[in-house]
Amino acid sequence: MYAFDYQRANDAQGAVKTLAADTEAKYLAGGQSLLAAMKLRLAQPSTLVDVTRIPELKAVAVNGNIVKVGAAVSHADVAENAQIRNALPALAQLAGMIGDPQVRALGTLGGSIANDDPAADYPAAVLALRATVVTDRRRIAADDFFVGMYETALEPDELIVAVEFEVPRRAAYEKFRNPASHFALTGVFVAQYADDAAGSPVRVAVTGAASSVFRASALEAALNTHFAPEAARAVSIAPDNLNTDLHASAAYRAHLIPVLAARAVAKAVA
Repeated sequence: MYAFDYQRANDAQGAVKTLAADTEAKYLAGGQSLLAAMKLRLAQPSTLVDVTRIPELKAVAVNGNIVKVGAAVSHADVAENAQIRNALPALAQLAGMIGDPQVRALGTLGGSIANDDPAADYPAAVLALRATVVTDRRRIAADDFFVGMYETALEPDELIVAVEFEVPRRAAYEKFRNPASHFALTGVFVAQYADDAAGSPVRVAVTGAASSVFRASALEAALNTHFAPEAARAVSIAPDNLNTDLHASAAYRAHLIPVLAARAVAKAVA
């Protein structure tokens, strides 16, 4: 690991100011990806700006059909928070499936989506739950946030403050996980809304199968017609543009997507 400075930010403005002045500085949230990269000497930030103690980034609030979760809220706290479990249980259940207890205790919502690992769980929730990513300077719709592998719409010094999730009628997440890392070899989040204000009352987001999270339009169309496990299971997904690696082939991932979608629908309607 290379040498670096460490600063603890007291507010969002101070954290952003530090990164704006030093292009080699990085925000430190849970550090579950960044610190590992630093240990392997794949990353060499000059300064780590710890944002985990900023009160605004630790808050959770439910207002009507919006669940607002601070960017520095840990996976464990999302999984155990009573407000989230009551208003949006599918999100709490997803958080409880991330990694192991140590990862869940340290990893954060903001850190996960800012990193945009192709196999991370939270991006599927953000995309399926019509979320809005709130930063220190703007609001970014989920459909505009994830750009590509490890790439988002964030500017280099832009700080995620919170994520606002829109509560659906029903939702669920299912994943086929890597037994060692618990990352999603493929994961599918299904959410059904009562209206089509965003173009489709059903949203299906897939993670772990491609270079970045994506919406499965064929599954959305089928489930808009008939929201039932058999409708999802009948959909055929082409393996084009899906990942092939040592864990699974593109064809296997294509097979998993409708299977996991059907399981998610069954869980949602139970």
